[in-house]
This record gives sequence, C-alpha cells and structure tokens, in this order.
Amino acid sequence: ITALRDRNTQPSEFYRLVKEIGALLAYEATEGLALEPCVIETPLEKMHSSRLAGGIGITPILRAGLGLAEGFREVIPDVQIWHLGLKRDERTLQALEYYNQLPYKVDLQICYAVDPMLATGGSAIDAITILKHRGIKNISFVGIIAAPYGVLKLSQAHPDVNIYIAALDERLNDVGYIIPGLGDAGDRQFGTF
Repeated sequence: ITALRDRNTQPSEFYRLVKEIGALLAYEATEGLALEPCVIETPLEKMHSSRLAGGIGITPILRAGLGLAEGFREVIPDVQIWHLGLKRDERTLQALEYYNQLPYKVDLQICYAVDPMLATGGSAIDAITILKHRGIKNISFVGIIAAPYGVLKLSQAHPDVNIYIAALDERLNDVGYIIPGLGDAGDRQFGTF
C-alpha cells in the first residue's frame, strides 16, 4: 500500500500492486464461503473433499476495479467477471452509469463489487443497487483504500453488504478525494493522468 501511495510508482507497477493486493483481499473476502462435499480420485485412491457451493461473480467498477478483479481471478480462476461502468460527475460527485455487461440469469453464491477506492460511496452504492436489481442477493464490496465517510454511506445504504478494505484513511478533501489517499486509481493503473 505504501508503494501504491507513492506518486513515483509507475503505472505498470501500480497495476501489478493493485492486482497483488486484490489477490490478498480475495483470500480474506472468500474465507467464509460455503463449501459442499465432493468425492475425487487422486492418482492413488478416491477421497472425500470439498469444493465451493455455487459460483462467484466479480463486478469491477470500471475501470479502476479491473486490477482487483484480476487479483481475484488469480485466486479463483473460474470466477465470472461482469463489467459495470460508473464514472464520477466531478461537479456533483454522483456516479453515472455508462456501461453495463451484467448477466440476466444469475446463479451464484456471492458477487463481489470491486473498486480500489471507496471515497464518497456513490459508485459502490449505485453498483450494488444495480446488482440487487438483477436479483443478486449476496454481495460484498472489496476495496483497497476507503474514507470513513464512504464506509458510513455504503453501510447505511446497504447494511446487508460486507465491506473488505485494506486501509482506512483520514477523510475526504473538498473535491471528494481520499486524504492522504493515492490519487485517481484508474488513471494511475492505466497511465492516463
């Protein structure tokens, strides 16, 4: 996280770090998932084991959430990755939907909405609302850095959603950025700052 915050971290390294932290957060967020018994054959004999009871969906909030989604995919290769494009209106700080590639039929154990930053909470709240409208009942939010305001707003809007965050920062500045934060996670991952 220190390297992510460093303004001198180059986009390729920034993306790699987001992906690595995404994998670490995936281990934490999936720790309590339901398992079902199964029987497998080892090279020597049959054995009783366990596997995930139902699929896992990952919804990266575009475009900053892409690195986190890739981190999840490294931990659980057969996750379903759906895309939802929300961008912040810099004037109103509200989230605007510009892309939606969610499935119409959903049969999952859980869906994770992922975005590196939880600042005002607007994008996360809107993304989770959209997921719920698609019939997804079990949703968690995963991010790297959050402001207390964003955590509060998300937990008030969706009290049934678990929130996994690697670092809780001090506050938001007057234009809605997390302080001390790390700047714009999307721009820093893709070199468009």
